Amino acid sequence: MQFDDDADLDTSEVRDVRGSRVPGGRATIGGGIAGLIALILGLFFGVGPEQLGLSSGDTAPAPTASTQAEVDQACRRGSDANTREDCRIVAVVNSVQDYWRAEFPRRQGRYSDARTVMFAGQVGTACGAATAAVGPFYCPADRQVYLDLGFFDDLRTKFGSTGGPFAQAYVVAHEYGHHVQNLMGTLQRAQDSRQGANSNAVRVELQADCYAGVWAHHATTTPDERTGRPLLTTLTDADIRDGLDAAAAVGDDRIQERFQGRVTPESWTHGSAAQRQQWFYTGYRTGDMARCNTFA
Repeated sequence: MQFDDDADLDTSEVRDVRGSRVPGGRATIGGGIAGLIALILGLFFGVGPEQLGLSSGDTAPAPTASTQAEVDQACRRGSDANTREDCRIVAVVNSVQDYWRAEFPRRQGRYSDARTVMFAGQVGTACGAATAAVGPFYCPADRQVYLDLGFFDDLRTKFGSTGGPFAQAYVVAHEYGHHVQNLMGTLQRAQDSRQGANSNAVRVELQADCYAGVWAHHATTTPDERTGRPLLTTLTDADIRDGLDAAAAVGDDRIQERFQGRVTPESWTHGSAAQRQQWFYTGYRTGDMARCNTFA
């Protein structure tokens, strides 16, 4: 996975609040996969912040001058994205949104940008305050993606993924898949409070995986708005394998087996490892979001 060394990065699409504190410091959601599932229930099923152990009424903290300025200063070129993790996230966000900004008009739609908020430990959102234990997530109430970079270490050490730069890109692209669903009105289909292998909650997650694959298909040919050249220049078969491995690592069956010692499909919210790989690869192979109808 290689970015154009001479490309200009747009850091305005990312907010860095890693040096900030959540007002009141009341983010108390449980850790591990239980926290992840709880947050997804809160975002998709309308569960109130207090019921999740999340604080209500807190707003996202403003970026501190030091952390935001550091990203603005350090993440200027594609070469920075090739050598520094937070700059890589900036570049992936830029590339993902370059694609969706071009794709929506082709389908008679209009894409609205969503920022990624990089945080450390805990963060306040319009969906409530959350800790890093919940993993990356998209908040439809403020249309922002939230990401603690420490999750990528957890992806390897706790979830058994091989990791790699494209595994990180897959995670970011998946969350932007939820933003696409939100803009298209699809996200609300998961608000029926049901879980299980055939639930709408699972179908929403698998569709976001497929949308991540669609972006990957087009990533090396989508021109960046600032240069007219693709921001992402090289994506190898090994990169795609890392993405598929990450998708499998966060399958419900893999997570349940690892953390509770048994698989219970009736409580699934994201889909099996095989399903997540299948739908990511469907998007990557076809490059067509119309092929991502997981609700059929």
